[in-house]
Amino acid sequence: MEMRIGVFVGSFDPFTVGHDSVVRRALGLFDRLVIGVVGDQVHKPNMQPAVERMQAIQELYADEACIEVEPYYGLAVDFAKEQGAHYIIKGVRSVKDFEYEREQADINRQISGIETILLFSEPQYASVSSSVVRELQHFGRDISEFLPKKK
Repeated sequence: MEMRIGVFVGSFDPFTVGHDSVVRRALGLFDRLVIGVVGDQVHKPNMQPAVERMQAIQELYADEACIEVEPYYGLAVDFAKEQGAHYIIKGVRSVKDFEYEREQADINRQISGIETILLFSEPQYASVSSSVVRELQHFGRDISEFLPKKK
């Protein structure tokens, strides 16, 4: 039987409780889950270096043998193919997210045959985004409630 491999991709700056929720719920669907962290080629203001973002995620899932954390530099579908994955996992918080991800999923399937699985946000995380967490941090707020704790 073929190994079921999925990829969960993003900049993860920072990796939030919402991202963790998606990963934990996706674990049961796959034999191997690869978290693809956008490399340093993407220029967002004050973005943490990819190696630091990856290290934080690796530490969080150090006890999960089926999770790998890798950088990626191009299209998500190309990264998925490099990993031997047939699925891209995406989290959806709102109708706005849904419409964007639906369009991406359609194009990704058309150009690669790779399917996208949408996991809807748990209600308590529907307003949590990396950009909101970064803004709170910028203004000196404690963001610890928005960052996952190692289990």
